[in-house]
Amino acid sequence: MISYHAALIYAMVLAATADAEIVDLEIETIGEMVTMLPVFTKFERGNMGEIVASCTDLLTEEDGIETAIDMIRQSLPARLLPTAYALACDVVAADGEATQEELRLLEMMRDRMGLDRLTTAAIERGAGARYARPEQED
Repeated sequence: MISYHAALIYAMVLAATADAEIVDLEIETIGEMVTMLPVFTKFERGNMGEIVASCTDLLTEEDGIETAIDMIRQSLPARLLPTAYALACDVVAADGEATQEELRLLEMMRDRMGLDRLTTAAIERGAGARYARPEQED
């Protein structure tokens, strides 16, 4: 198992790497969330690079995505599983569009973490609303 902070960071890194193209906005979003959100209050920010590196190393392995999601699920109490999903959704929404690969990852996370569709739909809608841009078309 990994720490709950690491599990939450893994969720964000998974979302950022889902389409094999990490954009600056996604990296900035991860940094901002780790700095601002109460769930990271006791997190030692100096460990961030090591956690990101361990996650990206894991993702290079066969079944790395599934293994990472299982590690997230096993490392978090049930009350923080929706938080992990919400953080992943925020990273996906940060650049203004969700790719098919990112949507598939969110589906895998939902299923493997045992989150219900109503909860995840609300989380997804909230992320879309938070990261909406005035220049986007309806």
